[in-house]
Amino acid sequence: MQENNGIKLFALNSNQELAQKIAAEMGVPLCDASVKHFSDGEIQININESVRGNDVFIIQSISDPVNENLMELMIMMDALRRASAGSINAIVPYFGYARADRKARSREPITAKLVSNFIQLAGADRVITLDLHAGQLQGFFNIPVDHLKAIYLLADYFLGKKIDEDVVVVAPDHTGVKMARNLAQFLKAPIAIVDKRDSSRLLNPENTMVIGDVAGHKCIVFDDMIDTGGKMADAAWH
Repeated sequence: MQENNGIKLFALNSNQELAQKIAAEMGVPLCDASVKHFSDGEIQININESVRGNDVFIIQSISDPVNENLMELMIMMDALRRASAGSINAIVPYFGYARADRKARSREPITAKLVSNFIQLAGADRVITLDLHAGQLQGFFNIPVDHLKAIYLLADYFLGKKIDEDVVVVAPDHTGVKMARNLAQFLKAPIAIVDKRDSSRLLNPENTMVIGDVAGHKCIVFDDMIDTGGKMADAAWH
């Protein structure tokens, strides 16, 4: 507790359970703030204790409902800045809009850069996030970004299961090859790749093949994010 003096920890609505666990691990209570809505849906945030000069950490994922959680984060940081917080640190376990990190086609937005700009303009001094869709998103910020990775925890989990030589790490598409290879290095296992030749979501064996030996092996299908689970189910089916 003494090491964490001066720290204020706030939780918004994206994941209260995670925030409670972080607070318990740190030995710091969650601070008192309320998130309400006006009749027209606008968000109202009230901070019910002093934060003047404190290092403030806000736990909020930009996850479903994405736009509402994003606005909660923006409004909270604005309130903290106006309340003279010493520093504002945004803990964003899931960074929404990260997939749009470049122009893949004409007249497309780079939404990841837009959200990064919003976070900085709202007053963040530091961003702490987990497993960005692409590591280069850190370069969209002009403030420090702590990019944490869960692969070490995942590797420890599987090693704790005392897996044997029958394990193969499978990338469900070509974009996931690097991550699959990194996990495979920790587990000292080979990799395989699901090579899908069309953009449809249908399970079509004529347009899909598996590169690598998976027959008779235990397979760990590894990807960076899941929306509907369709791609993971597709990989498992093949």
